[in-house]
Amino acid sequence: MPTRRSNLSDGPVRPARRRRRIRTLPQDDAGCGWLSPLPAPPPARQLNGAERADCAVIGAGFTGLAIARRLAEARPEQRIAVVEAQRAGFGASGRSSGFVVDLAHFIARMPEAASRDYIALSRLGIGALRDLVRTHGIDCDWDEAGWIHAAAGEAAAHDLPMLRTWLDRMGERYQELDPEGLFAITGTRFYRTGLRLPGSVLVQSGALVRGLAAHLPPNVTLYEESPVLQIASGGGDPGGGFRLTTAAGELQAAKLFIAGNGYSPLLGVLADRVFPLVTFGSLTRPLSAAEQAALGGEREWGLLAEDSMGSTVRRTRDQRILIRNSVHYRRDLSVGDDVLRRAKAAHRKAFLARFPALAEVPFEHTWAGVMGASPNRGHSFGEIEENLFTAAGYTGGGIAMGTTAGMLLADLALGAESKPLADMLALPVPTWLPPQPFLGVGIRLRVARMNASAGPTL
Repeated sequence: MPTRRSNLSDGPVRPARRRRRIRTLPQDDAGCGWLSPLPAPPPARQLNGAERADCAVIGAGFTGLAIARRLAEARPEQRIAVVEAQRAGFGASGRSSGFVVDLAHFIARMPEAASRDYIALSRLGIGALRDLVRTHGIDCDWDEAGWIHAAAGEAAAHDLPMLRTWLDRMGERYQELDPEGLFAITGTRFYRTGLRLPGSVLVQSGALVRGLAAHLPPNVTLYEESPVLQIASGGGDPGGGFRLTTAAGELQAAKLFIAGNGYSPLLGVLADRVFPLVTFGSLTRPLSAAEQAALGGEREWGLLAEDSMGSTVRRTRDQRILIRNSVHYRRDLSVGDDVLRRAKAAHRKAFLARFPALAEVPFEHTWAGVMGASPNRGHSFGEIEENLFTAAGYTGGGIAMGTTAGMLLADLALGAESKPLADMLALPVPTWLPPQPFLGVGIRLRVARMNASAGPTL
């Protein structure tokens, strides 16, 4: 039986649309605390003039880089081109909190067979990333001590045993933490109960994705600072395929992969399956030796909140505190200074509630990042038109699952068959979304309710 081509349709693959006009992508802010401390990358190679490749990938985040690497390693005689609007990793991949997710509540809510497949698929990506980090010596603060699911409020504390029951059913290890156990790790008495997941991975996400981009196979060409303005297919072009147009050049390729995640609707795909949400993070300056002593606890840890709209918190290897909370929606994904200021104020409130003894420690960086989501956390994956492939909608789990999706999307295009590919195609399908303006109205209302629900446990 031939491999199914997409999880969005069981029917035949449609012919590619002749032309896609790309909506202008906003530039991300320059304040990302993961990226700002890194050494400046080499000058960008931009797409200038007329170029050709066997396969083109739009997007140089975790998914796009995984696609390019897999294609290049499987077909070393072919030329693979990656086209990125900004610098590799400057978008959402380099702006996440750095939790490499394989176990979470949203996975536990899937049917049992699907949740087991999701765990296995996530760990396929984690294993691939671990191997690349070791092989290339990528300095990204890779840490497998295990991060924490924690509850501060009564409702979240009541829900946490449901996660524990699921972990038992899956045969997964965990460490139960009471208030004293949480305090011994984090140095804060803000939380009442938690579960630590030994072996779960934390990374410095900006350093990881930039390191992956720096060690691509030799038959991959990375074009940066080259926003795609138009995608054309067929139409009498020599060799057919796709033609990507930028401000200074164009690229012809037989196969096209769009790896934009939350930017997908602006890139002309998945507008009925994926919607973007903007999330925000802040990092303090490094803590002084005295401040570290006053805080106590372990020197490196990460915590995901079980409370509705609760904050993600990390203590990083270079002794900074990360706070991540708040969501924002605009169809064009623009984020003004006033929105960043409100997010920073929410971060400050959460920081002081947890670490009052560090009240004099300022935030050094505050930034925004775009997340691709679907209402039911389903993933979009596959060949959506003839020789046009895409994957998106990770809803916060994109480091691991985005890497896996990229590898398996390349396999699908190459005609490979495997159990992981079949499992990926069988994961829950994303819920269909209404068209604009109804979609925008619905998302804004939902975001307003989410932000309004953030109370003492923010």
